[in-house]
Amino acid sequence: MGTGIIALIVAAVLVLWLIATYNGLIRLKNRVDEAWSDIDVQLKRRYDLIPNLVNTVKGYATHEKELFEKVTEARTRAMSAGTTADKADAENVLSGTLKTLFAVSENYPELKANVNFLELQRELSDTENKIQASRRFFNGNVMEYNTKIQVFPTNLFAGMLNFTKRDFFEVDGAEREPVKVAF
Repeated sequence: MGTGIIALIVAAVLVLWLIATYNGLIRLKNRVDEAWSDIDVQLKRRYDLIPNLVNTVKGYATHEKELFEKVTEARTRAMSAGTTADKADAENVLSGTLKTLFAVSENYPELKANVNFLELQRELSDTENKIQASRRFFNGNVMEYNTKIQVFPTNLFAGMLNFTKRDFFEVDGAEREPVKVAF
């Protein structure tokens, strides 16, 4: 009888540990998903600003057609990217084309004085800051989630339930500088 009670207690503790571990994994997975959603919101805001920015610059720099096409293509690619890694790559390309756009706009003094352009610069700068904060929040949650599913003994349970490692949202070394939006 004593052995049966001990076995029941061990089984109960194991079941409680499994429930707590599973709920913890779900909680972390949901936080990662929420953090990704925060990035998505900021990226959408950025995507919405870009056509206005391009149109404003077009009014002053009409012979920069190739650059406008590159910005538009980069925006489209970023909007349609699927995985975290694809999204990060596409965002790096988009950041590069935006840097080029701002560099070209420096050749047009009338543009630099345009109220719409200045407001779009401010909005884009604010959005870039929010994207950086969202990336940090996302990557922090991914690190916590990945650590949880990789440590023993949780890794055994996580593997059985198909909890898989998530990718960080990283920027290329060349793209670590924020988009320059001030003149």
